[in-house]
Amino acid sequence: MNMSRIIGVDPFVNPIDRILAEIALSVQLPPSLHAKAIKRYEAVRNHLESTTSIFVDQIEHFYPQGSMAIDATISNRGTDDEYDIDIIAQLGSRFVSMTPLEILNELEQGLVGYRGLKVVRQTRCVTLYYEDSMHLDVTPSLRDPRTPDRQSRIMHAKGPHRSSDDREVPMNAYGFAQWYNDRTPDEAMVTDAFRKRWTDIDNMHADAEVDDVPDQSQFGVKSATTLALQLIKRFRNIRWLNRSGRMPPSIVLSYFAGKVAMPGSALSETLIALSTLIVSEIETATRAGRTLHVENPTYSSDVFTDRWPESIQQQDLFAKDLKELIAGLEMARRAQIAPEAIPDWLRGVFGDRVVTKVVDRMAGQIGQTILAGQQSYTRRGGILAPAATAAVAVAAPAILSPVQASRHTFYGDLPG
Repeated sequence: MNMSRIIGVDPFVNPIDRILAEIALSVQLPPSLHAKAIKRYEAVRNHLESTTSIFVDQIEHFYPQGSMAIDATISNRGTDDEYDIDIIAQLGSRFVSMTPLEILNELEQGLVGYRGLKVVRQTRCVTLYYEDSMHLDVTPSLRDPRTPDRQSRIMHAKGPHRSSDDREVPMNAYGFAQWYNDRTPDEAMVTDAFRKRWTDIDNMHADAEVDDVPDQSQFGVKSATTLALQLIKRFRNIRWLNRSGRMPPSIVLSYFAGKVAMPGSALSETLIALSTLIVSEIETATRAGRTLHVENPTYSSDVFTDRWPESIQQQDLFAKDLKELIAGLEMARRAQIAPEAIPDWLRGVFGDRVVTKVVDRMAGQIGQTILAGQQSYTRRGGILAPAATAAVAVAAPAILSPVQASRHTFYGDLPG
């Protein structure tokens, strides 16, 4: 698309969009940690090149992939304060004759002892665990000659011994990030609104560690599409808390977000459209008796669904989840139930801790309006109040879940 910056829609004005935006803000990688992540992966590259002889002059590119490359990183599955940062290490000619297991082992050995951090070799990457719960996943790759920029092969080897399953996997994360970013142009009102919200939060925590990180001005949520992607990733994380088996990979969700991108649309509208598209694609695959197949739009050999779904039943379960999410969002937009039901539904969808934090934060902002009795109700149960403080009603009986920990209502009060 290659669109220039557009105006977009402020996600903090419409009531339902506002609370969704606050949830996205609460789970996404903060600007300070984004800057710290950049500083850290640059330091890791310098360490490998300066202290490990095999890597000297052999790191051609060291760059973010996946969520980090499109500014869509959120907290880990089951947690609210841990973040995975994915990095590609494109290696030089010295590694071409090595097996996948040998390359992964070399990378592991090159990182062992780095600043005393825990180092774990995974099937396709090596992970560094920082004390503040950030995880840096470094994936080695070998460039495919005479192909588009950074088209490569990544290593797959479970270890600790060689196996017939060891292989090189086609990849072009760099091309995909460019494709996604081209389809999701900077929406001025989204970018400005989130910059202001992060500034407000920083001002509330003036003692936060912000002096030892690089300039943060390059980072910012830029589109409603990326916000919707973050929300659907969070929804997936919550649904898979107590499930076995692989969950839908973020790269698959990112592909569908890029495909459905509707620059200038409202957040809730975009989230519904994204969920609807995924359901449609899954149901089409299921009707054909096959699992979902998604390829990198910039490199067809890079198959995003190579490890998920593992079965038709697994993809159908996710489609069922998304149908419930869509139903709840549609009812929320129609404001068909009393506001007191909102926290129960949101906790079941996005998790108790995050929603409670959002409720508390919003309660502080709207509490005076509520106490002053300035709100009034529509005939269908919605609240008429200034846009900055309005609440929206949610009617989703099929997916309402009990309050799990906090007894706050949407307004921050304890129920009688």
